[in-house]
Amino acid sequence: MDTGRGIDSALSHKKVPNSGSPSSHVQRRFPMGAEPCQQGTHFRLWAPASRKVGVQIGAGVDLSPGSTFFAELEAEGNGYFSGLIGDARAGMFYKIVLDSGMFPDPASRFQPAGPHGPSEIIDPQESRWTDAAWKGIARAGQVIYEMHIGTFTGEGTWAAAMEQLPELANLGVTVLEIMPVADFPGRFGWGYDGVNLFAPTRLYGRPNDFKYFVDRAHALGLGVILDVVYNHLGPDGNYLEKFSSSYFTHRYENDWGRAINFDDEKSEPVREFFTANAAYWIDEFHLDGLRLDATQQIFDCSEENIMAALTRAAREAGNGRQVYIVAENEPQEMKLIRPFKQGGYGMDALWNDDFHHTAGVALTGRSEAYYTDYKGTPQEFISCAKWGPLYQGQRYKWQKKRRGTPALGLEPAQFITFIQNHDQIANSLRGDRLHRLTTPGRLKAMTALLLLGPSTPMLFQGQEFAASSSFFYFADHNPGLAKLVERGRRQFLTQFKTIASAESQLIVQNPESEETFRRSKLNFSEREQHAEIYQLHRDLLKLRREDPPIRDARAGSFDGAVLGPEVFVLRFFGKNGEDRLLLVNFGRDLHLDPAPEPLLAPVEGCIWDAKWSSESTCYGGCGTPALDTEENWWIPGHAAVLLAPARACEVQYGKVDSTHQSGEDTR
Repeated sequence: MDTGRGIDSALSHKKVPNSGSPSSHVQRRFPMGAEPCQQGTHFRLWAPASRKVGVQIGAGVDLSPGSTFFAELEAEGNGYFSGLIGDARAGMFYKIVLDSGMFPDPASRFQPAGPHGPSEIIDPQESRWTDAAWKGIARAGQVIYEMHIGTFTGEGTWAAAMEQLPELANLGVTVLEIMPVADFPGRFGWGYDGVNLFAPTRLYGRPNDFKYFVDRAHALGLGVILDVVYNHLGPDGNYLEKFSSSYFTHRYENDWGRAINFDDEKSEPVREFFTANAAYWIDEFHLDGLRLDATQQIFDCSEENIMAALTRAAREAGNGRQVYIVAENEPQEMKLIRPFKQGGYGMDALWNDDFHHTAGVALTGRSEAYYTDYKGTPQEFISCAKWGPLYQGQRYKWQKKRRGTPALGLEPAQFITFIQNHDQIANSLRGDRLHRLTTPGRLKAMTALLLLGPSTPMLFQGQEFAASSSFFYFADHNPGLAKLVERGRRQFLTQFKTIASAESQLIVQNPESEETFRRSKLNFSEREQHAEIYQLHRDLLKLRREDPPIRDARAGSFDGAVLGPEVFVLRFFGKNGEDRLLLVNFGRDLHLDPAPEPLLAPVEGCIWDAKWSSESTCYGGCGTPALDTEENWWIPGHAAVLLAPARACEVQYGKVDSTHQSGEDTR
């Protein structure tokens, strides 16, 4: 990175005139960055730390002396500099020249040589969209699939991932949630240390490759949302402070470095930068929404919180399309998903970590570290279904304080439930997926609860076919930073007593190892090798999509009851008596006699008949005998069964399709 040559030095090179005043009569799409137009390229940026600002431009990515030209930008008087440069065209490369040296554009649209290299001028008009009829995605009825482009396929590219989209659509997924793609240094990483927020990383392809991916997804009926990180920037390749120290603030403590300045002195241009970024992804890449990472580390005491401003900006950029905004928020603050008119931030959904944590305890029996405050009991699952997060203001032992705020009045679809995600798989000793940590029966029963429950379910890539690959934390940093990251990762994992042991520490994976990254890649041949669990996911998602009482579940349309130490029932109330019972048993077989629970009572004139069972032989199970018998209820262990009403005479005389108990009628 050439940072030693400032603007006075750059003026000695070939210089071309700025083609006009700061406005230059150019209609810009976004308030910062390089935007091509018929007259050339218009540049605009905020750099109050510099007296003069210019652009060094060349045809080659190396910006070698003798093959570049320089153009000075004009000051607008508010820390902004802008200008139309007639000789600058799409496909050319440039750096911003400040008093202190040359740096990539903070709003670069592409960094072909990485965050330390020159920026490339990108023409958004080059892309050809075919999704004009696409209307976006609504809050209800979604099934989310979290994916990391670098490990989703062996190639780790947009093009390779695009080939798998038809299979995801056939599976029953409706929304793809892409882990962060803002460019970051190195050959691989999760993306949460991005530093070029407008530049999709060169590791997965060019910007147009991302757009082709989204366009193809829309053609298949799949929405696409992007995980964005607005709580910090990565430690390597972040040059924002070269342009202004006001991008960051000392007012707040941040878990990952300097807090971003959304409410301190000179925060307005910072707010504009981030709200423009939210709008940019929706407008230019036709994305259907955003997932805001770790919003508890976004600090703002302004009259309008920046998260509300980001939501408004994204929705306005949709230009009539429905835009879906999701938040991760560890403290579980419901104001994020309450409407603007109620003082909320207007987002659509919140990750429900409580469901994951209680599921983890039920499946593995372990309750260490942040699983401490969960028992994995039937009541916890019923409460998650009815009320969302379990902690809504009660004391939380692990943090030694109260956690959460009330969720009354919110719909189940506003809470995203999952039993695996990128963080939670990686936060195990071997990056193990759940099928390695529990029994097959329990896993299938929990999967049924996840995919038939009333909240919005989310799968993590490969979960649907019990991928054998682990998923580790991996990050390719420079040597000095890599050692610090490895040390920090080991320290983080010591909150788990099992991993803190000297024996376990010996096998914690090194994040900087390419082998760690490679072992996290999926193998799609396992769709056939693990066909039974893959079919289970397909059938459950078909049920969720097509069975009205399950599909249309809303607050008040279902209830639940505890039947035993590890057994519970959810009853979904349908129209005209078309109710459904979902019985879930994470423990041993249960003979429920007597059965004084009204939710088990059949619809008048009917008896309960099995519509689907996790113990069907087509999923590797042992079959499911009748549950509601003359000896009262027999509920199989390590299983989930969905029951539907059937006329007693039809069952008696064999008129009910026998495939009900195998699950085949749901395919």
